[in-house]
Amino acid sequence: MKTLSIFLLAFGLFSLLQAQQKHTISGYMSDEAGERLIGANVLDAQSKQGAASNLYGFYSLTLPADTVILAVSYIGLQPQYRKFYLDKDTTINFELSESIEAPTIEVVAEDLVQRIEERNQMSQISIPIEQIKAMPAFLGEVDILKIIQLLPGVQSGEGSSGLYVRGGSPDQTLILLDGVPVYNAYHLFGFFSVFNADAIKGVQLTKGGYPARYGGRLASVLEINMKEGNLKSWHGEGSIGLISSKFTIEGPLVKERASMMFSARRTYIDILVQPLIALAQLGQSGRVTPGYYFYDLNAKFNYIVSPKDRLFLSFYAGDDRFSIRYKEENEQGERFELKSGIQWGNITAALRWNRQYTGKLFSNATLTYSRYNFLISTSFETETADENNSFSARYFSGIDDWAARIDYDYIPNPKHLIRYGAAAVLHRFNPGATNISVSTGSNASIDVDNQPVLAGEYAIYAEDDINLGAKFGANLGVHASAFQLSDKFYYSVQPRVSLRYV
Repeated sequence: MKTLSIFLLAFGLFSLLQAQQKHTISGYMSDEAGERLIGANVLDAQSKQGAASNLYGFYSLTLPADTVILAVSYIGLQPQYRKFYLDKDTTINFELSESIEAPTIEVVAEDLVQRIEERNQMSQISIPIEQIKAMPAFLGEVDILKIIQLLPGVQSGEGSSGLYVRGGSPDQTLILLDGVPVYNAYHLFGFFSVFNADAIKGVQLTKGGYPARYGGRLASVLEINMKEGNLKSWHGEGSIGLISSKFTIEGPLVKERASMMFSARRTYIDILVQPLIALAQLGQSGRVTPGYYFYDLNAKFNYIVSPKDRLFLSFYAGDDRFSIRYKEENEQGERFELKSGIQWGNITAALRWNRQYTGKLFSNATLTYSRYNFLISTSFETETADENNSFSARYFSGIDDWAARIDYDYIPNPKHLIRYGAAAVLHRFNPGATNISVSTGSNASIDVDNQPVLAGEYAIYAEDDINLGAKFGANLGVHASAFQLSDKFYYSVQPRVSLRYV
């Protein structure tokens, strides 16, 4: 009898432990082309617990051992459902196809998408690129920053693409392209943004209550992610607008293993305007030839090293070039020529490594480079029968950044998300260099070079997003940053608290 009692007690304890045992479902969300989905939702209809994919499409959902019914959704794509018995840690990668029945999708999405009042992160808006492309275009160009200006709390500046978020100036907004800061995000003196919509996957704007993982700006954070490239087949698209043309091509380098995306855009204002200007100056001794154009190049490569490792290499380059030339000649052979120009542009590059350690732990390691340059030049030359004179001046300034960053996502359960990481940036500031050359028979040159300034910036952060019951949630974190310039060292500790009560 005693032996039977011990057996029954042991069996009861074993059953209780089995009932309380939990397992993790994890994996990646993507569309039919293999493009990772940001913010896709997965929900267990039995327990009503859910999760969303991060910036790299990774999700993790820990549930008790039992039958689960998973519902997966993303705006504009067909939902998927999967039912099975969860008795061990499981990896499931979801591939969502394009929706066919729009009314049905709308009803289902209402149930699956987390409502705004249930989120601990306030003032954050995600905009899929399909929605951006559906908006009206300005002069044939879909401008991402102009679309964002239509959002609540964001103002525009008289036709400019500059973002004034809740009273902050454009330079107080942190703009990230694949995690790399972009210092000047505007073409055509502020009328267009540097972001080619055909190369972009998604946009996310955080207008307030910044989590601890962000730092360095006051007004808002704008995250823009480039397409990764189709893993299954080659596709291309292009367009010809009133002031610019563009094309994009993407496809697999190794089918379902490696892919690439390349996009280019250029204006032809200079080509269109020059014949009109030449016609207006017929019969004049002097000719004025103005010119202006801008271009963008976007490229991205991704390689699936293993089911848990993935490498990304992304690149952006863009320039604005404005010039004006005046030339005059007479019958005596005397000549006068004046040239002036302004040039500015960005280059960014990022090498990222995604690593899934377990079903609950995910990391992203990044090496980045960012450059912004600004150049003004002017020169003139006179030629007579007796002598030749010339003068030229150039002014150059800019900034170069080299950065390394590591971020971790740890998801112990559906109501708890822990993020932590560190970053280091080496800044090289070029405050201005002037070169003046004068030739009046004997050459003379003057160089005024301000020495580049090197500075280091460092940051560590920890962030805890937790839901305590159905009504209360919090995002708690701390961001510690430091700035080193020569022998001076500045630091600050910034606590972040965001609370939700429904």
